[in-house]
Amino acid sequence: MKEFMMIFVGTPYEELGLSPEQMQARMGKWFAWSNKMESQGIAHRGEALHDAVKRISGPDRVVGDGPFVESKELVGGYYIVKAESVDDVVEIAQGFPDYDLGSSVEIREIMVFDQ
Repeated sequence: MKEFMMIFVGTPYEELGLSPEQMQARMGKWFAWSNKMESQGIAHRGEALHDAVKRISGPDRVVGDGPFVESKELVGGYYIVKAESVDDVVEIAQGFPDYDLGSSVEIREIMVFDQ
C-alpha cells in the first residue's frame, strides 16, 4: 500500500457566511466521512488547519503573514490515506463533503526514501 495526502482547498466557512447550524451540519458530514474511512482502514491520520499562515521565503528568509491577498482559497486540512493507487484515492475523495461549496481536493503521493 502507498500513502497519499488529500489536501483540502477552499474558502473558510466563516467567509462563506454559513450559520452556526450550517457549520455544525458540515462538521457532521466531515465526521461521518472520517469515521467511514477509519472503519475501512483507509485513513491513517489527518487534521484541520487554522486559517492564519506564516510563510518564510527567499534567501533572506522573509517572514510574511497570511492568508495572502493573491489567494482566495486556503488549505483547510489534510488526510493521509493508504491506497493501492491514485485512482483509488480519487474514489475515496468522492466522499469529500465540501464540493458543493466550490472546494477541492488535491491528491499527492507521499515519497518514500530509502535510507
